[in-house]
Amino acid sequence: MSIRLRLTLLYSAILAVTLLALGVVLYWTVERVTLGTLADALRDDARTLAYSRPFRSDHEEGRSVRFASPQTYVQARAPDGTVLDRTPNLDTYELPLSTDGLSACRRGEAWTEVAAVDDSRLLIYSKPVFDDNQLAGILQVARSLNDYDQTLLTLRSLLVAGSLVVIVMAFGAGWVIAGAALRPIHRITDTARAIGTHRDFERRVQYTGPPDEIGQLAGTFNTMLDELQDAHQQTEQSLHAQRRFVADASHELRTPLTTIRGNLGLLQRRPPIAEEDRDAVIGDMVDETNRLIRLVNDLLVLARSDAGHPLRREAVELAPLIDDVCRQARLLGADRTIECENTARAVVIGDRDALKQVLLILLDNALKFTPAGGVIRIASTLNTQTAAVSIADTGPGIAPGDLPHIFERFYRSDVSRTGAGAGLGLAIAKDLVDAQAGQITVASEAGRGSTFTVTLPLRPT
Repeated sequence: MSIRLRLTLLYSAILAVTLLALGVVLYWTVERVTLGTLADALRDDARTLAYSRPFRSDHEEGRSVRFASPQTYVQARAPDGTVLDRTPNLDTYELPLSTDGLSACRRGEAWTEVAAVDDSRLLIYSKPVFDDNQLAGILQVARSLNDYDQTLLTLRSLLVAGSLVVIVMAFGAGWVIAGAALRPIHRITDTARAIGTHRDFERRVQYTGPPDEIGQLAGTFNTMLDELQDAHQQTEQSLHAQRRFVADASHELRTPLTTIRGNLGLLQRRPPIAEEDRDAVIGDMVDETNRLIRLVNDLLVLARSDAGHPLRREAVELAPLIDDVCRQARLLGADRTIECENTARAVVIGDRDALKQVLLILLDNALKFTPAGGVIRIASTLNTQTAAVSIADTGPGIAPGDLPHIFERFYRSDVSRTGAGAGLGLAIAKDLVDAQAGQITVASEAGRGSTFTVTLPLRPT
């Protein structure tokens, strides 16, 4: 059963119960008031007759076998209940008096009752008549309830027919209103179904109604679609990057493995190759093996970063770390000038080993592209909440078109700046810096060199 039908049935049921309650109250009120009015009229007639002098029981003219609604019937009884006289319109009929009514009249109490006479109902009012404080007789005054019963029958018919008409109309109106109220939900359902079928996350629910609950639902659904679209795009980008990463890693791993396999083939030749060639082949294999080890280590670092393995968060003094890195740089680049300037006495929050690896990657990158006789400067600056370490070289610089991509994995620009690397160093450096809540930036000018800056948060004081 649909929500629309359930809501419509609920509206109709509530209305039906309400109409039934109102109808019962209205019918009961009309019945009581009308019957009370008739009883009061009979009481007034009985009082008038009882105190009239002389009393004549035949004051009603006309005789009728059947009871007519506008007629009043009068009957006089003795104290013992014997009928003494009655109006001619009663003909041969007697107004009944129940045992309880006779007892009440003997006690001096008036009695009202409804009795059936000749398939008609009569409202009978019996009043005791006293003479010198003695019960002289009982005066009964009655009227037919035909008009009263007909009025109640008409009222019942009108209430039932009117209620049925109102319920049917309410059912139709409720069906239309529920359909209009649920139409945005149907649109949401259609949109969700279309998105699931066509994978179209750009579709949105078109809602132009008021900002009620349905409007809030439509807005929330559209917001969810925005987030799903972003998540889908990020997933697509991640999958694309993963596929590219796997393809690039496979390519980078295949190159040294191909070289090693080719050299092994040379060593297996018969007759064997010359001793001098054999030593050269072994040297190439050692170099390729070392290259392969470095590449695998780099891939492991990136895999740990992607897996979300947290780094240590500890206090790291910058000055000793930079001095240590400068010493290693001078050993590796003896033909270049390594300058360490403005070493700030700052303590940052991070992982010392990861931070040292970042600086060594940047120094290795600077040494790789700074020609002999060039200058590499390492400097640190202290800000309000952060400390920055910059490494500047005097190499060929980076082309503007390559700057947005240099931190991407396996990205390599022109041959003058690629060398033999796999394009993972700067990507590793960025991942390590990001994992320490830091930031790495680069500024470069073609032909004049590049400056890489690593910014880390200071230890709270």
